[in-house]
Amino acid sequence: MERFISPAPVVRLEKAFIDPFKNLVATAQTCYSGKGIVTTEKITEGYERLARSIYKAGHHTTLQHAHFQFTLTNVSRQFVWSFLHSHPFYNSEQVSQRYVAVSPGNFAIPPLRGEALAIYEKTITLQMQAYSRLCEKLFPIVKDEYLRRFRSYEKRARRGRGRESDLLQLELPIYKSARKIDKEVMKKAQEVARYIIPVSAFTYLYHTVNALTLFRYYRLCNQYDAPMEQRIVVGKMIEEILRAEPLYKTILEEPLDMEATPEYRFFASHLQVLGPRIQKRFLKEFDASLGGRLSRLVDYKQNNEATVAQSVREVLGLPSSRCRDKRRLSDYQALRLVLDPSQNSLYGETLNVATLSKLARALSHASYTFRKKISHTADSQDQRHRMTPATRPCLHRHITDDPDYITPELIRQDEKVEKFYQETMDQTWDGINRLKALGVSDEFAMYLLPNAVAIRFTESGDLLNLRHKYAMRLCYNAQEEIWRASLDEVKQIREVNPFIGKYLLPPCTLRDMADVLPVCPEGERFCGIKVWRLSLKEYKRII
Repeated sequence: MERFISPAPVVRLEKAFIDPFKNLVATAQTCYSGKGIVTTEKITEGYERLARSIYKAGHHTTLQHAHFQFTLTNVSRQFVWSFLHSHPFYNSEQVSQRYVAVSPGNFAIPPLRGEALAIYEKTITLQMQAYSRLCEKLFPIVKDEYLRRFRSYEKRARRGRGRESDLLQLELPIYKSARKIDKEVMKKAQEVARYIIPVSAFTYLYHTVNALTLFRYYRLCNQYDAPMEQRIVVGKMIEEILRAEPLYKTILEEPLDMEATPEYRFFASHLQVLGPRIQKRFLKEFDASLGGRLSRLVDYKQNNEATVAQSVREVLGLPSSRCRDKRRLSDYQALRLVLDPSQNSLYGETLNVATLSKLARALSHASYTFRKKISHTADSQDQRHRMTPATRPCLHRHITDDPDYITPELIRQDEKVEKFYQETMDQTWDGINRLKALGVSDEFAMYLLPNAVAIRFTESGDLLNLRHKYAMRLCYNAQEEIWRASLDEVKQIREVNPFIGKYLLPPCTLRDMADVLPVCPEGERFCGIKVWRLSLKEYKRII
């Protein structure tokens, strides 16, 4: 089996469900048990046949009870984005490139030889040198902006301006040491400099999934965009669980060949119409459809507000506003009750309990669809919101010979820095194009793509889950690009559904409206701006 030149992925099963295969059978038998719960101790013999029958019939909820926690090391950001985080049924905690500097040498290197390997390694060296230099170039720009934020806040604090309880609400030391300031500034410089780092950069993470998801991983590991790495990592995950529970082998299906996937079949049968000209036409058409936005609202339910209001009345058993009875609940009153934190104090909670609230579930009936273009690194943040699914691309179909990337706002603040950034991107694409000219596959050449590479897709979400997403991503501590895209989306929702949009707010504002202290839940990570005092049109960020 072909291997990467770089260190092999390390996969360890850290925590495993006890007797998962017997549990599969026990849960199935409990469904038809007239004598109470069937425990795994009661499963003694002949259960393999029953398990196969259950599996073949598609009764797969029985597989979802068993969960497995893995640690993964030496896996690429490309693999994580393309495969591990491209679905809703997982949980991950991985090292952040925002806060941890990336070290040279920690990259996936595919099985290349000769000139191709030399070009690949030279390009990564160039990218890492540029990353280091960009951190240095951005540091003074970030520091000026950082000090401007906190000096303004400190002056107001000294003069006692604003609400009397501001300091109590924040619960953080106002004055920071020079060393601590420099450390925080460097983190913010790294956050933007990482746009230059290739998606081949290694990461390490905890990754927890249930048995059904693992079976799906294995069955469909031979798909775009990183099939070789997917086969290797998923194969090791399966080895680990079979070591813990050999009986899973009785129902485990072998992976489908790449040739069996619908994407591959389409590409194979349409080779004559899939050239660079068509790719560039698609990119131009997509970008034009955005109308200059990062994320454009392209669809929403016509009666979002009315439907949510009626759903609130249904939960409470109240008539509509057309009724003359005093115990009516108008649309305005119903929407305030479910969305306004001063009426619904659940939005002041640190724990997102809305999905369990009978009233808040009325928000699931309103929905919005956005067409968006953001960087690979911002989309890696965006896709963590698993309940706002998107149709992410077969990335090789979006990559042409021309550099195609996102430039963060901070880099635009200095012409020399922006020029250096552009030159690095040009050199990166030159390396990719030279690999392709040597016959290197798209799969392997794409590992050189920078985090900044543009990702185009359509994303939908219901209001219940979008509300939570915006509460997290409108925070000034959120990654700047996804913050900007979220702000773009909320502004458009306000245009079509003004009452709903009025309550799509960051956590500090929601907590302030719910009268919860401290207003900012970030403690020492306070951004330096009292966002809860700002209107949406006043939201501005560089860092």
